[in-house]
Amino acid sequence: MSPSQSVEVSDTAPSGETKIRRASQQVNGLIERPVDGVDTVTDVLNYAARVHGTKNAVGWREIIDVHEEEKEIKKNVGGKEVVEKKKWKYFQLGDYQYISFVQVKEAAQEIALGLVDLGIEKGQVFNIYAQTSVNWQLVQHACCSIGTVIATAYDTLGESGLQHALNEPDCAGVFTNSDLLPTLLNVVPNTPSIRYIIYDGKASQAHLDKIKAVRDGAITVLHLDELRARGKGKDEAPLRDRAPKRPDLACIMYTSGSTGAPKGVLLTHANLISAVGSIRNHTIGQNLKSSDYFLAFLPLSHVLEYIVELALFFIGVTTGYGRVKTLTDASVRNCLGDIRAFRPTIMVGVPAVWELIRKGIVGKVNSSGGLKKSVFNGALDLKKMGIPGVTQLIDAAILSQVRAQTGGRLRLTLSGGAALSKETQEFLTLALVTVLQGYGLTESCGMCAILSPEHFEYGTAGAPVGSIEIKLLDVPDAGYFATNKTPQGEILIRGPSVTSGYFKRDDLNQDESIFTKDGWFRTGDVGQWNANGTLSIIDRIKNLVKLQGGEYIALERLESTYKSCNLVSNICVHADTNAKQPIAIVIPHVPNLRHYLASTGNKSINSEAEIHELCEKPEVAALVLKECNAAGKKAGFKPMEMLQAVILTPDEWTPESGLVTAAQKIQRKKIAETFSKEIKVRISHYPSDDAEI
Repeated sequence: MSPSQSVEVSDTAPSGETKIRRASQQVNGLIERPVDGVDTVTDVLNYAARVHGTKNAVGWREIIDVHEEEKEIKKNVGGKEVVEKKKWKYFQLGDYQYISFVQVKEAAQEIALGLVDLGIEKGQVFNIYAQTSVNWQLVQHACCSIGTVIATAYDTLGESGLQHALNEPDCAGVFTNSDLLPTLLNVVPNTPSIRYIIYDGKASQAHLDKIKAVRDGAITVLHLDELRARGKGKDEAPLRDRAPKRPDLACIMYTSGSTGAPKGVLLTHANLISAVGSIRNHTIGQNLKSSDYFLAFLPLSHVLEYIVELALFFIGVTTGYGRVKTLTDASVRNCLGDIRAFRPTIMVGVPAVWELIRKGIVGKVNSSGGLKKSVFNGALDLKKMGIPGVTQLIDAAILSQVRAQTGGRLRLTLSGGAALSKETQEFLTLALVTVLQGYGLTESCGMCAILSPEHFEYGTAGAPVGSIEIKLLDVPDAGYFATNKTPQGEILIRGPSVTSGYFKRDDLNQDESIFTKDGWFRTGDVGQWNANGTLSIIDRIKNLVKLQGGEYIALERLESTYKSCNLVSNICVHADTNAKQPIAIVIPHVPNLRHYLASTGNKSINSEAEIHELCEKPEVAALVLKECNAAGKKAGFKPMEMLQAVILTPDEWTPESGLVTAAQKIQRKKIAETFSKEIKVRISHYPSDDAEI
């Protein structure tokens, strides 16, 4: 039996709590830095330039052309079929081009000195409202190096959220992309502290003129290249005089705002560097090499992407920037998608990304014919058996084509942000690459626990990272107790990478249900300690729903499993205290749904009908319900956890519609309000017995 991956470091525990646990290597103390002398984000920049030098640090692709394609879409409006024409944009991209670690430092310093020349002061706040890119990182490194705090704003954030992120910290300026200037233009008149706007890309002169006219020309607008030119050759004394210290605030990272206005999480240099150290010194860090290639596409305004990129930059990994819209070949024209063009060895994604990849593979296998489908599924079954010598043969002979779709050298992936279903994790690990899970929050710099390849298993978030200690607190109403055979409870965390609080939110910072007096942060997540010392995430307390029968169900846990159904693209499970069982609002996975409908042989359903039409058919909903509940039964769900009914919708949920956050987390309350009529109809028409399989 392998040694425990975490150890108890307290002799006793108060009633209703587990003992405190740490990573087994950190019995004598928690990690505060990756190596001696690296205490701030700026130290990471300087270290990487000194150690990795002229090696390629970051790469990107320029847009060569934009292709528009028009398609007809049929909709059923008020019982009548309506045909609409919609245009889709596809990008044509050039090859990856790179700059070295030394060049990253030089560029960041030029921007920093340009900001000083403009009049940006130490301690002021500069907002980054931009897409994930090289320039995002250059600006944040520039700000950190002169003691200027960055605040983050998702590039998909609506006007009200953006205005809040600019006004609450009295931002002196903002960096953005040219295509986001129209949104910024609508907000700037209501953000009196903004004096500087820096942008990249090609901007409309009309937009620039309108922004410059706001507040009678009091706002300075510059292209990032102009700012760099302004700082080039300037005296470097400010870089020495304004260099940050460990306790200094580095970042106000705004959450995506699933409940109310976004909260600004205070992250100091000490917090961030402790998290970098926890990755570097965790067993997963030993699997990360300077020869690796990392494909970056998640929002840098999300703590997971931000901290991973910072840690990999320290290690010397080459990062290639991609776009969600150009990752695959299907989403570009006359070029390869980002994945095949860059050929990463490492990727990090959220469950929605891995579910999409899994269903894409399944869709291709389904369309390849019965024989190839049987061979593929047989290969996965054989790999699952773990027969010596067979795995390598299967990988080379059968699964190599699947792996070629990600460039052919992907060797390690991490899923974070929410729970990934065991079925999806297992499928991708067998068919594509080892998929590890992790657990973290913005308040912990994204890091609480990580599963390592050496101790791989399904359904766990892994061992605590070295900068965090964890204990569990009873949740009596739901039956989660520290004294259970498998200790369970709310996850409480403490350590050098945990935030001290929220910006201008004393109401929350003084709330002992969030921050305890002895320094613990109450996450609101429910976890359990496994026998091998790893942590599994069960659900969030706010998503535990008490049903009519008095028992609780965990909505997020149900969603992670039902989302693994091949017919599901996205899902929101809904229940209240009057329900016997939950129901679900489902966005179907269109290609897989069409293939499934065709395979049933039911001639009354035209599998090639418009998706809006298919979603309105009760027979289609019944088939999706059956397949979802088959996934639930396979996962061992109790009868009360099985779906009573499903509501199908063809429309994607976007931050603009308000049904998901900027981080793509579902807005449960808003979805329930949007589909309230359909929910009432389904509940009245589907008795609970119908959910039995």
